[in-house]
Amino acid sequence: MGWRTALIGVALALAGIAAAHAAPQYVRAGHLVDVAHGEVQPDRLLTIVDGRIAAVGPWTGPPADGPILDWSRYTVLPGLIDLHTHVADGFGQSNDPAEPLKHGPAETALKGAETARGMLRSGFTTVRDVGAYRGLSDVTLRDAIARGWVDGPRMIVAGGYITTPGGGGAVTGLKTGQVAPPEFRMGEVRGTAQARAAVRRLIGGGADFIKIIATGAVLAVGSEPGALELTEAEIKAACDEAKALGKYCIAHAHGAEGVKAAIRAGARTIEHASLIDDEGIALAKARGVWLDMDIYNGDWIEEFGTKEGWPAEYLRKNRETTDVQREGFRKAVAAGVKLSFGTDAGVYPYGLGARQFAYMVRYGMTPAQAIRAATLESAAALGMERDLGQAAPGFAADLVAVEGDPLADVRVLERVAGVLKGGRLVAP
Repeated sequence: MGWRTALIGVALALAGIAAAHAAPQYVRAGHLVDVAHGEVQPDRLLTIVDGRIAAVGPWTGPPADGPILDWSRYTVLPGLIDLHTHVADGFGQSNDPAEPLKHGPAETALKGAETARGMLRSGFTTVRDVGAYRGLSDVTLRDAIARGWVDGPRMIVAGGYITTPGGGGAVTGLKTGQVAPPEFRMGEVRGTAQARAAVRRLIGGGADFIKIIATGAVLAVGSEPGALELTEAEIKAACDEAKALGKYCIAHAHGAEGVKAAIRAGARTIEHASLIDDEGIALAKARGVWLDMDIYNGDWIEEFGTKEGWPAEYLRKNRETTDVQREGFRKAVAAGVKLSFGTDAGVYPYGLGARQFAYMVRYGMTPAQAIRAATLESAAALGMERDLGQAAPGFAADLVAVEGDPLADVRVLERVAGVLKGGRLVAP
């Protein structure tokens, strides 16, 4: 049985690709980025049928059998993929650690819908939402987008967090006597049996994959990034259970020992990897594990977190991890480790994720490599490399238009002029 039948949630999301069109539609691209070869092709015509790219060739004049979207002024590239977002939480980071408890289910759902629309219009046509505090709220948003009720990116969702009680995946900073409701604690575990049960609970509720909080977090009270919060046995139990159910696990892991424990336990991607050491980099390369390193948002936390009065503990931990993480990223690039594109959208305002491209270039990548991370590599990490990540025949017609050449100046990706998702124009 292939992944298309095994991953029910992903299949639901992919259903949104196919908006039935009786006739082909066309896009004229002034330039088209071939991400597989790292080059730009001039004046191309893309043929789209039923939400997928049917053909790509040189522009020889307007075809007569379908509408043409004239993007001849623009450079066109595949829709971008962000593997580390928190779209369903909606309200994002604030100076109150218990912010998620201030908003009811309906309010959170409506805010998440607004957030999803902004993400899509910023050029991210697919996101992996790596955990919502209110368990399974991301499943609901994913399905609403797939059914066309809400405008947003294709979503692959975790359902919640597998975390130790009070750890990096829990709502922290509660007032004395305050207890988070059960829907905020769906993934809290102690021991391997509870870890397996929580995985079954989340996947049974519709999650596409499992998010393990292996180490402490920067943006959680009483949690230290370098500390292992789940045992390696608990991490392995969760990963094994996910695999047995046809899914996979990823691991939030800042600390070096947590990174290595999660890789050994079978995690497909390591999130943050802020304090990764040389042994961890070598292990990731040997095991073919992707590092998903959010090297932009440390600057946002420092500037805006300081201005807005975020907890001093947050700011201290951010300063202790930001530069170290970026040096680890540089080493990973040089070592040839697989690197995907993940930003932690929600820590900073949604829709600014393309700012990370310039940081990836600053810390060792070429613009072509950074774009590949947000297309081909991220699609492969999702197991969707035959559907997403290229503007080529057979792929979903997810396209982004920008002014200028992103291979010469990657910052042009911060100013999106147009977006197609599954052949449907969603922006401007």
